[in-house]
Amino acid sequence: MRAVCVVGTGLIGGSLMRAAKAAGRDVYGAAASEETAAAAVADGFDVITDLDAALRRATKDDALVVLAVPLPAVEGVLARIDDVAPTVRLTDAVSVKVAVADAVATYAPHARYVGGHPMAGTAESGWPAGDAGLFRGAAWVVVADDGADLEVFKDVAELAWECGSRVVPAASDEHDLAVAKISHLPHLLAAVLAAVGAGEPDDDLPLALSAGSFADGTRVAGTRPELVLAMCEGNRNALLAAVDEALGRLGVMRGALASTGGLAATVNAGYAARQRWASTREPLGLEVSLDGPDALAELREIGRRGDVVSGWKA
Repeated sequence: MRAVCVVGTGLIGGSLMRAAKAAGRDVYGAAASEETAAAAVADGFDVITDLDAALRRATKDDALVVLAVPLPAVEGVLARIDDVAPTVRLTDAVSVKVAVADAVATYAPHARYVGGHPMAGTAESGWPAGDAGLFRGAAWVVVADDGADLEVFKDVAELAWECGSRVVPAASDEHDLAVAKISHLPHLLAAVLAAVGAGEPDDDLPLALSAGSFADGTRVAGTRPELVLAMCEGNRNALLAAVDEALGRLGVMRGALASTGGLAATVNAGYAARQRWASTREPLGLEVSLDGPDALAELREIGRRGDVVSGWKA
């Protein structure tokens, strides 16, 4: 199995290191702080703060390098990659894909890059929050843009499977439009709901009465604000379209409530959408071939249908 070098050892990077090690991979990483590196070493992991040294080792091993840093840190890491390991196999776990692809093209243009995004996380952060089981059963997007390196696509898919994930191929721009609706918009709506529920500073009655619906609806509002800002602002254009759609639906709902007192259209549409979501929890798994001129287009179509790649055709 190919070695894995993880750059960034917070919740996602730390969980990836744990999952890869549990799968039998040779895994090592680079952390931003001595404190984080020391905590990882104490847990039995090979983590240093010298990014260049980690990248040189990855080049020697022909390892797959995984960027698991927040979007604002990506450019700096890519600049070091271009200086130290310019042709390394490269993927990432950042929640936007167009911005990362653009950054790779600018700052590390010779890297063998295929984007990735494991759709998993919690409101916690940092190395101690890492969990080897975080990705189990989760969708893991592997980018299938035209020109993608199919050998690295295979590397990323196999790592995702070993972490227990379902591989969903997608184009970068289609991924960003999708996550704006189902990840980034929910973070903003959770923030709004939390603020409305909190109400006035001297009135804690609403919070004292809150139960499951408020807790579920505001869970991601507990995510560190800088992480939410990085992913939401990094997907600005797609997120604006999702916000506009949400505002339109809220406006229609408010109009109906004010004029007729009726909420049926909004509630029924939401119920139907939730049932449709539930029906996608067991997608069709397909074995695919990466040979042929249309392999990437065929992969993107699998993702659009809501299906997943489960293996390679013999």
